[in-house]
Amino acid sequence: MAKSLSEQLLGAGLVDQKKAKQAQQEKRKQTRAQHKLKQPPADETQARLAKERAAKAEHDRELNQQRLAAENIKAMRAQVKQMLDHSGVTADGDIRFNFNDPRSNKIKSLHVSARQQTQLAQGQLAICSDSERYVLVPRNIADKIAQRFQEAVIFVADYKNDTLADDDPYKDYPVPDDLMW
Repeated sequence: MAKSLSEQLLGAGLVDQKKAKQAQQEKRKQTRAQHKLKQPPADETQARLAKERAAKAEHDRELNQQRLAAENIKAMRAQVKQMLDHSGVTADGDIRFNFNDPRSNKIKSLHVSARQQTQLAQGQLAICSDSERYVLVPRNIADKIAQRFQEAVIFVADYKNDTLADDDPYKDYPVPDDLMW
């Protein structure tokens, strides 16, 4: 077998035993230092993994918030549906009441009684929808529905029993109560 460089130098008498041991110790120190230098990439890997974990946790939080928001909307719609079922007034009558549905931007109609027509015009009743049907509800219930789900309120009249302004050119020509359009 071939001898190592240190053995060859010892055999030639160029180096003594003490210097050979010192050279081996230095070599071991260098290899340890190299191993230690290789450790920081492991630290970089750990830092990268920690960063990925934090990004994943943030992504999971966002998904959870979206899921909770969807559940809240679903719960609000269920509350609105329940309010319409319990507080709805049956629209029965021969008078056709026309209103604009803002969701489809079309004119829709309900057949109501004369009393319901008056209450609708005065803002005492409102028209709400649960995407399947139109329901008449009292104004206070419509306000509660609007707090939960604004899109469910279709029509609420803003009736003001104010006197006419002094500079109104049509103050001498009042609109008749029985005017139908």
